Amino acid sequence: MGLDSRLARDIAEIHDGLIKRGAVRSRQQLDRSYDAFRQRFGPDTLSGLDGEALLAAMHEHGTSDSLVYWLEFKDDAEFSTKDFGSIGGGSALKFGIYKGAETGSWMTGNPRKQAELSVDEAVEVARRNRDQLIRGVEAITAARLASDEDYRGLQVELAEVAPDVQDTVWGHKYFTLVFPEAFENYHARHFQDYHLIRLLQVPPQEDGRYVCAWRYVALSRDVGIRLDQLSKVLNRRHGRPRRYWRVGTSHSGEPGLRNRWHLMRDGSCVAIGWDRLGDLSDVTRTMEQKNRVRDLIAEKYPETIPQEVGREKEEVFSFVANIREDDIVVAMAGSTVLGIGRVTGEYLHDPTSDFPHRRPVEWLSLAEWQMPQPEGLRRTVRELHRHPDNLVEVERHILGDMVQHPPGPGTKPLPPLPAVIRRIESILERKRQVILFGPPGTGKTFWALSAAKELCSRGRFHKPYGQLTASERAEMEDSLVRTCCFHPAYGYEDFIEGYRPTARDGALTFRLQDGIFKQVCASAEINAETKHFLVIDEINRGDIPRIFGELLTLMEKDRRGQSLVLPLSGADFRVPQNVYVIGTMNTADRSIALLDVALRRRFGFLELMPDSALLRDVVVEDLPLGPWLEALNRRICEHVGRDARNLQIGHAYLMDKGRPVASLAALARAIRDDVAPLLQEYCYEDYSALERILGPKLIDVDRHRIRTELFEEPGWPALLDALLDVYKDVAASAQAVAAEPDGALVAMDEEAEEDDEN
Repeated sequence: MGLDSRLARDIAEIHDGLIKRGAVRSRQQLDRSYDAFRQRFGPDTLSGLDGEALLAAMHEHGTSDSLVYWLEFKDDAEFSTKDFGSIGGGSALKFGIYKGAETGSWMTGNPRKQAELSVDEAVEVARRNRDQLIRGVEAITAARLASDEDYRGLQVELAEVAPDVQDTVWGHKYFTLVFPEAFENYHARHFQDYHLIRLLQVPPQEDGRYVCAWRYVALSRDVGIRLDQLSKVLNRRHGRPRRYWRVGTSHSGEPGLRNRWHLMRDGSCVAIGWDRLGDLSDVTRTMEQKNRVRDLIAEKYPETIPQEVGREKEEVFSFVANIREDDIVVAMAGSTVLGIGRVTGEYLHDPTSDFPHRRPVEWLSLAEWQMPQPEGLRRTVRELHRHPDNLVEVERHILGDMVQHPPGPGTKPLPPLPAVIRRIESILERKRQVILFGPPGTGKTFWALSAAKELCSRGRFHKPYGQLTASERAEMEDSLVRTCCFHPAYGYEDFIEGYRPTARDGALTFRLQDGIFKQVCASAEINAETKHFLVIDEINRGDIPRIFGELLTLMEKDRRGQSLVLPLSGADFRVPQNVYVIGTMNTADRSIALLDVALRRRFGFLELMPDSALLRDVVVEDLPLGPWLEALNRRICEHVGRDARNLQIGHAYLMDKGRPVASLAALARAIRDDVAPLLQEYCYEDYSALERILGPKLIDVDRHRIRTELFEEPGWPALLDALLDVYKDVAASAQAVAAEPDGALVAMDEEAEEDDEN
């Protein structure tokens, strides 16, 4: 099967990016690692060992010279096992035998039942494993490997000659290291299948760890990427294996198979009923908790027949505990797919709905199509895994290929949220309020406002903020998204309610007025189906206990909707569930540890740090901004002092209107007006420390001054020289090298100039 051109393009771009950033080892480094492994543990070496020497060489975890150590842990210049697919996790029992760290005895068996081996018995196990590895190498060497059929034949032969080691992760990794051009670096079958499905290929139906290999070998040749580098590229593109879940959209008490689809689609969620069960947020993934769900169903739904209780237990428990963030959910009516989404957060409970159990979702496709193979039609929640061709079709629609199944009527899916907003959304759904904190210039206010507007727009109008009409924006910004800024004089009367002086009939009187938060809550009470947002900038600059007062009690998610009497007006006051608060906090002003404990308990927190990746591809003259900012912050952390991590320079200082500065003039202004004054403040008039950060060409220590003349146009070359002189290592960065003009292009440009002159 040929690779989709969009996938091929993605793979090539990711590979190029990894190479430029030095994120994959070079061909020479990889080949040296293979040679080192074969010299130590190749079949010729293993065949020359016997007895306790063989046992130690193969299975002694306590030494860095053993095969099992190299396969699972070794990570140095000679050999980094991470480059060849991880087999970490679990216990040493994955290798069949191990030497107990406490007892020094050799053990075998499984986690529930282990048995102690004598040294002679352990040696026999090592011999058997060694012999099977050698016979496996001989079988692979003799095999013709040029098709799926060839690898299926090899699978059968390996099962005969190496039955104990061929179907283990460590055995597969051993054969991969001896034959790196024959096998990919995925040592578990579900990893192999997952990445093939993401590549729109139906995995082979046969069992075994070797039957998928030809697909990866062929892909490696098609895209021109070494097989041992391909897995890193696919890992970067696909992430960890995700599971696929069918979620039904019908309610048995209402007509129509799609009667709850609009709730899910418009609410960016998947939802199930069983409302009598209450909030299941504390259910964890244990057998005890699964049995608890079963007992709850039997208690709350006594009309359910016993046979059905077990089935419903599995569905509810899977929805609450087994579905994970980034898993794929397929909303279905019978065998018809209505939407495909990515789970973006944890389980939520909405007590106001008869479909209260929810998982937030980012819809990736809302096209209607028929699932090729019927699966789980009688289940509300069911993992899709029996028919890989179903999963391939799911991925095909996510990718956007609608050729095989033309889209039916439906709403266009919303574009994905930026990662930061997804994280903000997840915290808000869990806590209802979040504080974005970090050093100055990391985009805290930008992301707070962007998140409030984007989440409100999608919830209220079901479209991105950038697509709103003028009237829709006016409606949203007038009542749905409000902002305020805390400061030392800000008080309870500004936030909740208080008496304010008012001129009336020529006289000054005091009138009780509602504060901004009370106004937001009143509006949210009236429009209970719409999310309301309050953005509090610089939340740590106010006297928080005084400003919030009794509000701190009512802000907790579990206490939303409860009321208390306000001391001034005597009115009942409550915080509705549809009120969301986003605060920002500059940690250069105040550490998060100094915040009121009651506030910290009720807010979620999201740290935003300098992100040099946003400046990755920008080079101003000869200065690559990303590495330069990283070098600057390293020096700040080294020379400023104890709280230096919170005093780093944010990427926003080197950006203008959302884009990195692109000229030396703009860079000079940013350093002169923002970066240098901030560093002066950090160093408290200690110009020696400032010199260690910005260098002697920019700081005049003797005269206690910054050489401001360098920021004017005549001094720009000297400014660039000063910046580059301090950060000499930047010139050797992958980004700087990638930005070097191509010699052939330069020559062509020079020839063109000569032609113009002639």
